[in-house]
Amino acid sequence: MRKISARMITDTVAGLCVKANLILRDDVLSALKTAFALETNARAKGIIKAIIENARVARVDKLAICQDTGMPVVFAQIGREVVIEGNFNAAINKGIESGYRKACLRSSIVEDPLSRGRARYTPAVIHIGMVNSNKLKLTVLPKGFGCENKSQALMFKPTADISEIKKFIVNAVKIAGPDACPPYVVGVGIGGTADYASLLAKKALLRKIKSKKSKLEKELLGKINKLNIGPMGLGGKTTALAVNIETYPTHIAGLPVAVNISCHALRSATAVL
Repeated sequence: MRKISARMITDTVAGLCVKANLILRDDVLSALKTAFALETNARAKGIIKAIIENARVARVDKLAICQDTGMPVVFAQIGREVVIEGNFNAAINKGIESGYRKACLRSSIVEDPLSRGRARYTPAVIHIGMVNSNKLKLTVLPKGFGCENKSQALMFKPTADISEIKKFIVNAVKIAGPDACPPYVVGVGIGGTADYASLLAKKALLRKIKSKKSKLEKELLGKINKLNIGPMGLGGKTTALAVNIETYPTHIAGLPVAVNISCHALRSATAVL
């Protein structure tokens, strides 16, 4: 068995919070540069150029890519041969607070969702999975709520035609319109239960933009980009950079589908201990 201390987890998560919020993912930046090269609408091209420049300034000057530094979502894959020395969740939340304070990031979490109250840095939303290894993989996804607020989920009948599902996904982006800061990365979860489909949709955002795409993903991206919402909602060819779909087996009586949209500042960082 391999021992990993709570202190090591805290230090790692702190570093991931800083990296995710200050340095735009390489695949996202690359997709933006490709979109800039392909865009023919002058205004849209100018907006994409500004987005790319914003990412450069954030990286060089060590500033947040976006003022909304999100609700921290942490994905942890714990090897079966790993022993965590200390309180795992507490170590993660301590790391988030440390990282956010160090980088002067905004505190956005209210303790009570109804009465609200003063904003703070924690707690994070933590998803834990077990794998066959002697390692611990940690991913921090700071999810801004301009785009999180545009999430949608629908329980289709198991007899639903694929065209209905396509329409729902495209319409979710249409409803989001300019409000979630396009160009988007669209995460889709299909299967499981209502809650699990939503988790799959968020997990889909962690996939590299240029990962191998299915026929359905390619088709949906084409339909979404024909909406002409464009960068920041002012028109253009690039409403979305990618559509990523994750699926899971489901019950014979249902067909859950969820959409989780990310703004152009899709931020995440990963470390393996």
